[in-house]
Amino acid sequence: MNSNEQLIHKFYTAFANADANTMCECYHSNIQFQDPAFGILKGNEACQMWKMLIKKSKGNIKIEFSEIKADEYSGTATWVATYNFSKTNRKVVNEIKAQFQFRDGLIVKHTDYFDIWKWSKQAFGFKGFLLGWTGFMQKQIQKQAIASLKNYTKTQS
Repeated sequence: MNSNEQLIHKFYTAFANADANTMCECYHSNIQFQDPAFGILKGNEACQMWKMLIKKSKGNIKIEFSEIKADEYSGTATWVATYNFSKTNRKVVNEIKAQFQFRDGLIVKHTDYFDIWKWSKQAFGFKGFLLGWTGFMQKQIQKQAIASLKNYTKTQS
């Protein structure tokens, strides 16, 4: 396993252990994170998101990761998060493909890809099934996620 593969492994092992501080140590100060739920987050916003997600899970999140591959510049991983969505308490099994870019031995870009419709069906039930594929619902999910992150960040100041 090369050093960037070890870095990805460290990141997801920390996530599985609910250790957001170690996760954040894997990120470059200029980190750019992106996923379908939060959109683009930069710098400390990305770390705050992981801290918030771990806190909201109250220790009831299971993280499994595999297929870690990386070279000097980029990498990929597959991971699955199993948890109860905090707003509805519905069980979600989210299958995610991650892409990474590295700089100075740290992750400088992290992009997670997952099926937002599949996620919304699990998180919201029938409402997610009916509307989760629409741009409107996807924008509402992102708006709600960003609002939650801003509220969380305010309480941490």
